[in-house]
Amino acid sequence: MSPSELAFLSGGLALGVLAGGALIEVIRARPAARRDVRVTVSAGPSGGRAATLSTPLRSYELARAQDDAVAPDGPPTERPFVPGTRALDSGRAPAPAFTATFSPAFGSGGGPGAATGEPADPCADKRAAVDEANAHAARMAPVAEAAQVRLREARRAYDEHAARRDRAALTADPRAVRAAKDEAQAQFRRSRLAAQDRAAVEAAASAWLREINRVNARTREAAIVMRREAAVEAELLRAVEKAGLDADVARIGSEHAAEASRAALMALATCEEAERLGTAPPEPIARTPRQLAPEGDESASLPAAPGEDVAILRLLRGDRATMRSLVERLGGSDRDDQRRWQLMLSDLIDAVVAQAIDASALTFPEDHVFWGPYTQAQCREIASAMAALGYRFDGMGGFADGRTPSQRDLSLALGYAGEDPMRIRRWPSEAEMPALFRDVRVDAGRHLAETAGGLTMGEMVDLLGRRAEPLAELWNAWGRVRPILLEVP
Repeated sequence: MSPSELAFLSGGLALGVLAGGALIEVIRARPAARRDVRVTVSAGPSGGRAATLSTPLRSYELARAQDDAVAPDGPPTERPFVPGTRALDSGRAPAPAFTATFSPAFGSGGGPGAATGEPADPCADKRAAVDEANAHAARMAPVAEAAQVRLREARRAYDEHAARRDRAALTADPRAVRAAKDEAQAQFRRSRLAAQDRAAVEAAASAWLREINRVNARTREAAIVMRREAAVEAELLRAVEKAGLDADVARIGSEHAAEASRAALMALATCEEAERLGTAPPEPIARTPRQLAPEGDESASLPAAPGEDVAILRLLRGDRATMRSLVERLGGSDRDDQRRWQLMLSDLIDAVVAQAIDASALTFPEDHVFWGPYTQAQCREIASAMAALGYRFDGMGGFADGRTPSQRDLSLALGYAGEDPMRIRRWPSEAEMPALFRDVRVDAGRHLAETAGGLTMGEMVDLLGRRAEPLAELWNAWGRVRPILLEVP
């Protein structure tokens, strides 16, 4: 190695040692990273200052000293620190309760705290459950409908193939074939007897042969169709069975999803009602049970207080002032919103009245020539029997669809109700029969109190049945509507 190379190597080594030492010093002088968890502590009435756990201890003590400086005169007291609240001086109003969400913050601090505070919503979990249940029900409903469509299509295809096979079986039936050939033979005999020469006889024979060939060809084609359709029908039958099972599974899943959605909606309505009232839910419509009513008292009514004159009963009696008051309370000053609420409440009343008519919850005149001799319970049994025969009360003093019973139909209804037709002293004439329900009134209030006295969503949906489905928008706000319907003026 030459002297110049040795000198170059020594210089490079010395330069490397110096650079490495400088780099080590720089790394040692850099401060280490710290992990802090920042949480916002809710402020009291001292001006809204807040401290975080990442704030240096000295700064936090200065902030507390400033709070103590503006506190009322008096000796300081020991104040324990509670996470999520500010240490309170005696005599100060308590700070509002908030829920806090904590998230780790890395670094040396600085900037706003990472925690957030929002007022607690006691019904948040139930509202989320309603959204989830509604979304699941909305997904399952089209699945069930699509399964039903596939089942109908499979059944239609099976029926079409079965019809073609049946037509082919009729064509290939040996008795039908024999009858067609006998008819061809008879036609040949008639033509031969009517023939005047040999050419006419040959023409008749040719016609007979063509007919026999046509019958044979049709029979062969029918046999081929029968074999083909029999194979296809077996596949279609399996497809129908599978589509039926799929439709049942989808339908059951959709029904369960709808039931879960209804249960979640009921829970949310109960929660919102309790939160709005701040107390227990309002008392249900109360009445003396039928089995505890005095013997023979068929006209027992709702007790006068409380619950006799609640808003829902006044609506059922057709009180327009009550309807107007409820619409203004629910819809506010928005005319469109008022019309929407009036329509929903009107639909509810119509559904309750219609259900009461179906249940024969009627009040009959005691001085009527036909209804008078019977008790109210017996009259309702007779009206139910007439409805089963197709002669329903229309709610306005007549018969639904204009169908009027005859004396024989009325006699059958009496027999179905367990009454003796021979007890009737004077039968309504054919001219009087259309006015049989003229003085009969619908007792929808009694029916509602007996079947859904609590006016809960579950009771109302169970009472109305299929009539409850168009009222989904009203059930979504039932937690707000129910207390108003149960109010007493």
